[in-house]
Amino acid sequence: MSESNLVAGSGEQPLVSVIIASYNHGPYIEASIASVLAQTYDNIELLVVDDGSSDDSVERIQRLQRLHGFDFRVQKNQGLSRTLNETVARARGELITPFGSDDVMLPQRLALQVAYLQGKPEVGICAGNIEEIDAAGNSRGAPRALQLRRLDFDDVFLNLKAGAPAPTLLFRREALAKVSGFDPQIRLEDLYIQLKITRAGYYVDILPDVLALYRVHGSNTYKNYRFMVDNVLRTYAQFSDHPAYAQVCNSFRNSMLLKCARQDKQLARELLAELPLRSWDRKTLRALWRLALPARRT
Repeated sequence: MSESNLVAGSGEQPLVSVIIASYNHGPYIEASIASVLAQTYDNIELLVVDDGSSDDSVERIQRLQRLHGFDFRVQKNQGLSRTLNETVARARGELITPFGSDDVMLPQRLALQVAYLQGKPEVGICAGNIEEIDAAGNSRGAPRALQLRRLDFDDVFLNLKAGAPAPTLLFRREALAKVSGFDPQIRLEDLYIQLKITRAGYYVDILPDVLALYRVHGSNTYKNYRFMVDNVLRTYAQFSDHPAYAQVCNSFRNSMLLKCARQDKQLARELLAELPLRSWDRKTLRALWRLALPARRT
């Protein structure tokens, strides 16, 4: 992608606004930005916001900004959802993709997604497959082979099909606008926005192609078990009118109970206390066994 096309419009190709909200990802931010600049799709607007980093992220981004001329702003920490809402409001693209400052787009990602969305106004979010890499950028193994799939609200809420990986989400602006964007009170923004958009009547279509590299490192959100529990349950609570609400919450509690039974025994005991006996299953029994074992050092 040439520098002149970073903010250029095109009569034939829809403008895609890529938003990178950077926060203390100094070792990874340059690779993330470079992967956007290397897209085979030309009509891209890149907006980078540093959300109060305390490392050298700003200096690294400024060096790239001087070379490539993308939109870059620095602000005091506001949190991801508020930052995304403010940046979407000034972005010009009819398609919007928030992208992690520690992840990497594969070169054909946006071209594949834009082409797929043509003629499918019912699709509010287009996503794809991912490959995991470690902190140094080495592959952690071949990605799962998955087929093209379409998700509606129940598919997402009840976890009936393999979900949409966050590093590959591409939104129609109109779908984001219909649900009033991201909720600053919900810190796990990717699950919440998928639920809101599918409840509004749109679909999430997930391509089988690997579109991004997801970097696994020490500060990944999913490794913070208490954060995940608090924010996923808070997200589900926004849809408590669904008849399967209690079932969904208890299924999630069982999954997290099993995950944290040896690493965070206090949280595991709290989850166990919240589980009614009728919701116990094999995961519960396995978690009870793990609770009896010595705590695992992290």
